[in-house]
Amino acid sequence: MAILIDENTEVLVQGITGREAQIRVRLMKEYGTKVVAGVTPGRGGSIVEDVPVYNSLEEAKERHPGITVSSIFVPARAAKTAAFEAIDAGMGVITLHPERVPQQDMLEVIAYARRGSTRVIGPNTIGLVSPGKCLVGMIGGRSDLAKEFFQPGPVGVISRSGGNTTTLAYYLNRAGLGQSTAIGMGGDAFVGTTLIDLLTEFQQDDDTEMVAFFGEIGTSVEEDAAEFIKEGGFTKPFVGYVSGRYARSDVRFGHAGAIVSRGRGTAQGKVEALRGAGAHMVDHFGKIGNVAVKVLAEYRRSGGK
Repeated sequence: MAILIDENTEVLVQGITGREAQIRVRLMKEYGTKVVAGVTPGRGGSIVEDVPVYNSLEEAKERHPGITVSSIFVPARAAKTAAFEAIDAGMGVITLHPERVPQQDMLEVIAYARRGSTRVIGPNTIGLVSPGKCLVGMIGGRSDLAKEFFQPGPVGVISRSGGNTTTLAYYLNRAGLGQSTAIGMGGDAFVGTTLIDLLTEFQQDDDTEMVAFFGEIGTSVEEDAAEFIKEGGFTKPFVGYVSGRYARSDVRFGHAGAIVSRGRGTAQGKVEALRGAGAHMVDHFGKIGNVAVKVLAEYRRSGGK
């Protein structure tokens, strides 16, 4: 099994006629994803990579009622409007790829999505992949690399860093562990799907036996998850690494969410919180695969308890 997407998932791409979107449509289709429609207002009737283009998501949904996922490649200023349209159309999952989406816009998207059942991944997300089944977004870069870097297996992968989603999968593969689903949750301060949300999804997936996580300084994402684990919300093994140990406070590093302020959001604080909840945290990223193998073996010997 997998979470959020599988071999039956039908995908629509908003902003499909843009240069970036066309590259990513090619990636998804070459991987085997069922990209069945695209939307660009005013460009209805055209074709992109053998995918029909419509003027609105509503029109596309009428022609392709099986669509459940929208991958959004539009400028940041248009992200809120595109996300609202996808939510109104009843999409089960949205991957919101643009960077620098205004924080107020994203807060409105989060609030709007909560009125229904849409799962918003991102913004500033690389996407997600259920190995051998479906890829949405730009994860892996090329289809051949995505097939090499992501292998089917029992580990759910969550990363706050886009590029390190792939690196984390690489370390797991090298240790002999494949992935059920790998997700770049987005590096912004406000994201549509939190670490707790994704842990909840993996908890309910019978074929995911453990979760591997790449975290970063900034926000309280990891600390909140630690409380969730402590309270019994996630009971499977959790192996993780948090980057930014040597970052100074009050300095922003790369991602909009990676800022330490007034002593909150430090790497050490996150590591301590997760360890206190029973998570297995590594001090060096390259060791995460070997640690995951040992932790999973112990979990299996104990009968999954």
